[in-house]
Amino acid sequence: MSMGHDAPPSRPAATIRADERDNTATVLRPLAAGAVLGTGLAALEEVPPGHKLALRDIRRGEPVLKAGLPIGLAAVDIPAGAHLRGELLAPAVPAPLPAAGPVRAVAPATFQGFVRPDGRVGTRNFLGVVIASNCGATAARQAADWFDEERLAAFPNVDGVVPLVHALGCGMEMTGEPMDLLRRTLSGVIRNPNMAGAVIVALGCERNNLKVFLEKEGLEVGDRLQTVTLQEVGGTRAAVEAAKAGIQAMLPVADAARRTTVPASRLVLGLQTGAADGLCGLSANPALGVAVDMLVAQGGTAILSETPDLLLSGGAFADRAASPEIAAALRERLDWWQEYGNGRETRLDGRLDRGGERGGFASGLERALDGLGKAGSTPIAAVHRYAERVSGPGLVFMDSPDHDPVSVTGQAASGATLIAMTTGLGTDFGSLPAPTVKIASNTETYRRMADAIDLDAGPVLEGAETVEEAGARIFAAILRHASGERTKGEIEGMGESGFAPWPIGVCS
Repeated sequence: MSMGHDAPPSRPAATIRADERDNTATVLRPLAAGAVLGTGLAALEEVPPGHKLALRDIRRGEPVLKAGLPIGLAAVDIPAGAHLRGELLAPAVPAPLPAAGPVRAVAPATFQGFVRPDGRVGTRNFLGVVIASNCGATAARQAADWFDEERLAAFPNVDGVVPLVHALGCGMEMTGEPMDLLRRTLSGVIRNPNMAGAVIVALGCERNNLKVFLEKEGLEVGDRLQTVTLQEVGGTRAAVEAAKAGIQAMLPVADAARRTTVPASRLVLGLQTGAADGLCGLSANPALGVAVDMLVAQGGTAILSETPDLLLSGGAFADRAASPEIAAALRERLDWWQEYGNGRETRLDGRLDRGGERGGFASGLERALDGLGKAGSTPIAAVHRYAERVSGPGLVFMDSPDHDPVSVTGQAASGATLIAMTTGLGTDFGSLPAPTVKIASNTETYRRMADAIDLDAGPVLEGAETVEEAGARIFAAILRHASGERTKGEIEGMGESGFAPWPIGVCS
């Protein structure tokens, strides 16, 4: 990506152009009507940061280009200096995306992780209280909350006791895809390398029957897994005490774990975008993409999800599949989503919601293309359904909705031990048991939400840092957080509300 600014280095630029072929530029700071850029172009109206400005007259039917790719067609004649809003654009046929590049050579890197009996490596050492259905939520929260910092002081190698609660398990089909998906998600999270053990809390009569759940998912009760059933022990208070006792018994075993030096190849990183703006595709996303390429070069695994982005990009991303079989598996998922979205008012219709419009996007295609930038440049090595255990190494795809909590929960169930999320407008999202490292597209958002966002990609926009330099900085930060450095979300106690299995077809 070769970016240009509208002003010389001696004064701050007001806009940035991602590619010399672009007929648009993205505004970096508020632009008043009549403001004259360094190129002599005058803004015809006020343009907020993250939004785009026409660099020249764009005739009706002509492609509107950002980062060298069409984000739409001009629906009308657009004069130079105009604010490019969604109503000025018509849908365009997505252009082919850049082909996958070779894996670049990098120096060996390591992090400090917890090696589990199955050989996988965790970035955290949690114990969890997981519910079979929503009916156990109160007991699970109370049991987990009892293990505060003071009570865990004697177990310094345990990062915390986390409640993993959700709204499913009752009032749904007893068999079929929705129940299979829920059980796969819960068992995947219980088996996540960040979990040293768990207590499962059930009511006793829920559709997600505890005994069947354990049998179907091959989970065995033992030193690292206990169960509590409210109707058997006598209600919520008794269930809380039983769950506390189960966790208490696991604490010495969990505390015996120690961080050891492991190669970066043992890291599994989930990729997300939340509350994006029009600057994400110019800074945070391509910089994270560089970090992903560095991780893949180490033999690590990165999980791309948010399937609507792939579908809105026209399926062109499938060209990066490493084999025809992987391309076919990806196409099957995209076809499922196409049918699933027919007649529904979702992102799949290409229209922008209020958040997208506020962020400066002129089309759903633009937002989708920006989002795919975080996947780097390597081929797709595997395709998985939601919450299926991933098989690395390399860039793999796990099917999921675009909704952050649902997508991240699926990635954690698939084995992600850390999440990297880019944001433009700002988000206070957090996740458990895989913490989220958040990267702001611009410095203003980073400073405004300094208690929630970990990294700033804004220097890329100002020309103070290249995308490659920012990517290397992000990669180094990811390894630090994988080694135990707490994220802003962890420090602020975010994460419980970020656990949300995909509620597909839940009602019976």
